[in-house]
Amino acid sequence: MSADTPQAAGHFRKRRGLWIAVAIFIAAVILVAFHLFHAKPARTGTPAQVVTASKASQGTMPEVLNELGTVTPIATVTVLPQLSGYLTEVGYQEGQDVKKGQFLAQIDPRQYEISKQQAQAQLAKDQASLNQARADLARYTQLHQQKSIAEQTYIDQTFTVAQDEAAVKSDQASIAQYDLDLAYCRITAPVAGRVGLRLVDPGNYVTQSSSPGIVVITTMKPTTVQFTVPQNSLGKVLERFGSGAKLPVTVYNSDNSKQLATGTLYAISNQMATGTGTVTLRATFANDNEVLYPNEFVNVQLLVDTLQQAVLVPTPAVQTGAPGNYVYLVNADNTVSVRKVTPGPSDGKNTVIVAGLSVGQTVVTDGMDRLSDGAKIKIAQPRPAAASSTAAPASSSSAATPQRSGKRKQGSDSTSQAS
Repeated sequence: MSADTPQAAGHFRKRRGLWIAVAIFIAAVILVAFHLFHAKPARTGTPAQVVTASKASQGTMPEVLNELGTVTPIATVTVLPQLSGYLTEVGYQEGQDVKKGQFLAQIDPRQYEISKQQAQAQLAKDQASLNQARADLARYTQLHQQKSIAEQTYIDQTFTVAQDEAAVKSDQASIAQYDLDLAYCRITAPVAGRVGLRLVDPGNYVTQSSSPGIVVITTMKPTTVQFTVPQNSLGKVLERFGSGAKLPVTVYNSDNSKQLATGTLYAISNQMATGTGTVTLRATFANDNEVLYPNEFVNVQLLVDTLQQAVLVPTPAVQTGAPGNYVYLVNADNTVSVRKVTPGPSDGKNTVIVAGLSVGQTVVTDGMDRLSDGAKIKIAQPRPAAASSTAAPASSSSAATPQRSGKRKQGSDSTSQAS
């Protein structure tokens, strides 16, 4: 039994060391797990968002209404025959410009000439009867004064003269009517303009006011453009128009890529269209080059007024959301705050701020997707390298052709302002 005692003691020491090692390992695992689950994350902070900003400036802003319009000629006349007859001659070419009173077509006048001759013959007969009646009346007047004839005979002769005078006047009116018919046989242009395609060929029998008429004449120059404005914009237009101001109107083609003509507003309709809540306006144009074609659809820009010393910000700075219209105002500590504003007219590039912002205040213009009230920002600096590389070829081209470059810049500025 003594022999087994050292061996048993060694075995016990080994088992005890193993249990101690396991206990130490379990304690280490528990300690690591405790630190992992209860350790507070390091506060790194939200990084500042990079944005683009611009200061509110002061300037002028044209108050422009952009509407759709239609070229409406001053006069469009369908020439109709005033009497019946065969069309014997056409004196115009299709698409020709004609003057007022110019010969257009001829209706066979022979039947009206014969009727006029008959009326002239009747007039001669009635005139002779009138002369005879007047001579008898003169003789009866002398006899009546001498009491040589009955009173009734003298009165009857007076009535006869009056009847013959009426017959002569009727004959004269008939002759005047046939003269008018003969004038109607020769059809002339009632207005100056351009004739369209021929509607009736010579040889056809036309009747009074027969449709579709002989030809259609349209006045090409001057011309007008008719367009509508909403009732909310009508008040300012009426105020300016009523004060005697000549409101300029600029017309562009259907895709707004080319300016066609400039004119002035000259008429406002006297009624509002209840179905659309709009009122019709009309502007006049000289149209010397005839670029405005009748019934053409155009884009109209009516310059109502020009705002002076207005607060201007880039248009992308103005946002619309739950607060209404607002901008992100840049604070002195590089944070932003939501500022409600009242926007006014815009030319696409800049927008007028009527209320809520002052000149010199800085607003965010780009990079506002993840911004909120109080967020930290970092204003991006312009890239001088990119700017210089972009400006280099432009300066070289402008040096090569200074006049053409200047004209092109001026045209682009006017287009951006108009848009």
